[in-house]
Amino acid sequence: MVKKIPMRQCTGCGERKAKNELIRVVRTPEGNIVLDFIGKQNGRGAYICKSSDCLSVAVKKKRLENNLGVAIPDEIYERLKKELTSGE
Repeated sequence: MVKKIPMRQCTGCGERKAKNELIRVVRTPEGNIVLDFIGKQNGRGAYICKSSDCLSVAVKKKRLENNLGVAIPDEIYERLKKELTSGE
């Protein structure tokens, strides 16, 4: 039997990719915004590709904020940029 790979949509480019290829940004039940690299954090999640182009589109069009329903602090965007530049 073939194991099903969970697919998620990037908030930047809109492409569907395997869940493990994306970074998850989570709004916790307490209302905090955290980066979830394991994919198990409790709360509402939005996914973004490991590409700085996708991040810039998501920031410009406020897609992460719309998906999570809260304002995203600048520290989260800075941390995402650091993760993406270290990974490329």
